[in-house]
Amino acid sequence: MSAQPRSFEDKWLDRPMLEADIDRILEIERRAYQFPWGAGVFRDCLRMHYITCVAEDVRQQIHGYALMSHGAGEAHILNLCVDVARQRCGLGRFLLHRLIEQAQKKKLSTVYLEVRPSNEAALALYDSEGFNEIGQRRDYYPAAKGREDAILLARILF
Repeated sequence: MSAQPRSFEDKWLDRPMLEADIDRILEIERRAYQFPWGAGVFRDCLRMHYITCVAEDVRQQIHGYALMSHGAGEAHILNLCVDVARQRCGLGRFLLHRLIEQAQKKKLSTVYLEVRPSNEAALALYDSEGFNEIGQRRDYYPAAKGREDAILLARILF
């Protein structure tokens, strides 16, 4: 990610995630997910130098974030989350574009991700951005009544 934030409709800025952001990110994570990640997972991602992005408003308040691992010429989106109060305003697409941009800069060939079949908004976003279903992962996500499968999606970049 560039050191200088870029504007998105004069409303959103993006920059790499910092360890100092984790407390705010955990607030968003806990509101958005029934089974949220813990602080240690985010710290591990930063330590491993994964591609990260936070989206913040002009007051530097974070409203979304995304993390993506990469290796062997491929990328894997691990988490893309928008605060529930800011969902459905294009911020998820903005974060997705930032990740794809970074994958292209690294000349990665394919971007993968998993999504819950019950997450219709995310499925619609990924479909509109050229992701295709390539498989399923059985019992991938924790759920209120056991486990939920994941749909595995991919987008070819090169």
